[in-house]
Amino acid sequence: MKGKILLKKAALHNLGCKVNAYETEAMRELLEKDGYEIVPFHEKADVYVINTCTVTNVADRKSRQMINRARKENPDAVIIAAGCYVQTARDRNKDESDADILIGNNKKEGLISTLHEFLLNHNKESEIIDINSGEVEYEDLRVNDTEEHTRAFLKVQDGCNQFCSYCLIPFARGRARSRDKESIIEEIRHFAKKGYKEVVITGIHLSSYGEGMGYGLIELLEEANTINGIKRIRLGSIEPRIITEEFVKRVSKLENFCPHFHISLQSGCDKTLIAMNRKYTTLEFKHSCDLIREYFHHPAITTDVITGFPGETAEDFAESRTFTDDVSFYEMHVFKFSRREGTKADKMPGQLTESVKAERSHVLIEQSERNSRAFREEIIGKETEVLVEYKEDIDGRSYWTGLTREYIRIAIPADVFSEGENPQDQIYKGISESFLTDECIVLDRSSIIKVQ
Repeated sequence: MKGKILLKKAALHNLGCKVNAYETEAMRELLEKDGYEIVPFHEKADVYVINTCTVTNVADRKSRQMINRARKENPDAVIIAAGCYVQTARDRNKDESDADILIGNNKKEGLISTLHEFLLNHNKESEIIDINSGEVEYEDLRVNDTEEHTRAFLKVQDGCNQFCSYCLIPFARGRARSRDKESIIEEIRHFAKKGYKEVVITGIHLSSYGEGMGYGLIELLEEANTINGIKRIRLGSIEPRIITEEFVKRVSKLENFCPHFHISLQSGCDKTLIAMNRKYTTLEFKHSCDLIREYFHHPAITTDVITGFPGETAEDFAESRTFTDDVSFYEMHVFKFSRREGTKADKMPGQLTESVKAERSHVLIEQSERNSRAFREEIIGKETEVLVEYKEDIDGRSYWTGLTREYIRIAIPADVFSEGENPQDQIYKGISESFLTDECIVLDRSSIIKVQ
């Protein structure tokens, strides 16, 4: 018979976005406070928590697989499935899921009380609200520590009002809502005191942060920039509509702001953008990128692109490919269109075959790799700042690696540092020498200077 006193170990697995990752960290802390030892997911545990994702069919499948894997790892464990897949498939999951407890979005803060209720009654528990009721407030989950050693992710916003024709996220996350600015600033100060040098501001639809609250994202960034100890502020994914000249001018004046903009495109063809219910044109998107390059030297502009959207002709794809090449993104995250039941795109005519989607995806991935290499080659021989994160082996040699402000991964030979010295959580400057791999650049060891 299960009982709280017998439960010792818990394991968590996260699927999906940085917001999900933040919420998984928060649930990990809730379990630790309740007396659980956190162990790796592949080890035997008494409680397994899977924070699920539903952005694509593949994400749904992975969510189900991880639930089943946990059950096989320990048939007697309490299996908790939480998050977006649980939320959107709630009726089906109640009957079919192998999980003991189902927790939807905006109910993760109640993880421990729901777990205790299950242990007391041994009945399948389900905490899934109607996320689209219009009365859902921001769930103020907090994180005091993270598994990252140098960079802290902060969730500041949830939900989305855009209803793109291919996307289930508004149904999984509900309407857009924002976290109180003072709560965020307090958390950033907390991370600064713990020695974190970089904070990454994340949200489901970050561009809508602060709507109806009398302030917006730029005011949050300006206040965060004043916090002692924080050397870098990085943004998560944003929409092109927020990239006005005033916004770019103001963030360009922030000493700690990282010139790394992930702006969601989805297609470089206006016809496809209309079908997707995206609320901008390619001309407007390009103007946003031009503004960024006007105010920042060598900024990193990255994006997401979907290939094989219903009705996308060969000419439409060629137009999209030409546009993305013209913008010259540092990186593109390329996704094949995933048909999602319950979305408008699911019912659209002109559904394309998987082979066509894959072929077009391959073309854009190759383009992205070429542009990415060209972007990184521009810093060869120039002074580069890197925030060291972790140690790894590359081609049989040991390096400390980290990121520049532009999100370029840099490697520093481990033998540069003296024995007993911990480079982690430090910022260094050096001259970029040459490529180690397709993802990493090595610093010239003779030029490395510790900055912070």
